[in-house]
Amino acid sequence: IGTVRTIMMINGSRLGSAILGALEVTIWVLAVGGVLKYLPNPWAVLGYAAGFGTGVFVGMSIEDRLAMGFRLVRVISTSRDMDVAGVLREHGYGVTRFDGVGRDGPVTESFIVIRRKSLRQLRELVVRIAPDSFVTVERMDHPVGGVMHKHSSERSEKTER
Repeated sequence: IGTVRTIMMINGSRLGSAILGALEVTIWVLAVGGVLKYLPNPWAVLGYAAGFGTGVFVGMSIEDRLAMGFRLVRVISTSRDMDVAGVLREHGYGVTRFDGVGRDGPVTESFIVIRRKSLRQLRELVVRIAPDSFVTVERMDHPVGGVMHKHSSERSEKTER
């Protein structure tokens, strides 16, 4: 619960964060109350610690499946034979492309803002079309305007906020 609450806080979801925070504290108070009764018993303390660790693991797994928020993906390519931005656009992604110079010569840098749920699909596409590219992913807060790939279909959507 704490993991999902923290991610929701980072993403600006106030009401959801507050509700999960209240639920988290309620569970924590009940759990700690139970552990304090059995504090001299090392098995009880170990059980509490194992439960807490399991909760963190399960929370991270749930958050990974929810895949909330947005990501900025940068694809830096040295390939002169492949128009990475063009292929990504053909697949419905909104791409901003820059020309640059890297250590070994000319590069193209493509910026793509996507919903986090689309990240795996985009990475697979980039690996297929430009396997030697350098790819970075950053968390993105509240993008406004532009064209963004829609996760559920191949059409693009205008972001509105």
